[in-house]
Amino acid sequence: AIAAGLLHDTIEDTITSINEITETFGSQISELVQGLTKISKFSLKMNKQKLGENYRKLILASSKDLRVILIKLADRLHNMRTINYLPQDKRLVIAKETIEIYAPLSGRLGIQSLKEELEELSFEVINSKARKVILGKLHSLAADSSDLISGIQKELSKEILRHKIEFSIEGREKKPYSIWHKMERKSISLEQLSDIYGFRIILNSIDDCYRIIGIVHQKWNAIPGRFKDYISTPKINDYQSIHTTILGPENNRIELQIRTSEMHDVA
Repeated sequence: AIAAGLLHDTIEDTITSINEITETFGSQISELVQGLTKISKFSLKMNKQKLGENYRKLILASSKDLRVILIKLADRLHNMRTINYLPQDKRLVIAKETIEIYAPLSGRLGIQSLKEELEELSFEVINSKARKVILGKLHSLAADSSDLISGIQKELSKEILRHKIEFSIEGREKKPYSIWHKMERKSISLEQLSDIYGFRIILNSIDDCYRIIGIVHQKWNAIPGRFKDYISTPKINDYQSIHTTILGPENNRIELQIRTSEMHDVA
């Protein structure tokens, strides 16, 4: 995979032939390089419509070996990290292609950190003004609520420990692109978003998940219409979790996801 990564542009950018690569490096590396060359020939520019899902399927279908996709994603990440050296019109084309195809593809493969970095780098090119505004608001929110968040985490932990339930808890913060995407999709303002900050409580059993809901809702007011039970009714992709949004101290909305460690692995 590393050798093929280093050689991925040789067929397109040099006079080296595929036969030379086969002779020098063997058939496995040669096949990976050929797969990468094939993907490079597809482009959004071939079709003015958004190919989206079909294009992603095309890439997966054209690749007999998953390493071809992984190398392609690594190549695209490197392209995005160095995109400032390109003219603006080229930047825009590459960023749009990245956000429409390569970021979702990373998500499909479960590489969340790659998906988020590709989205953020693309968002910076496509709409840097919106990203700056959201980052500014996030920073001011963080300054106002960092003590609040750690306070809620301590309070939650204390409450759960009192009931002698084994658990782990982790906090998370949404990234600017996913915030903007949700605001656009739902036509809401940043202040109306309830899941900028959230906690994930991981437990050993389904019984514990429902016990935690009782504990949390007794301690804090639940926000109507924000309770979703994907444990009893899993999503179509088998995702399971209980989601609830509570009104924490100083009327701050905090989203909670409650699930077992097995559900967390599936997610």
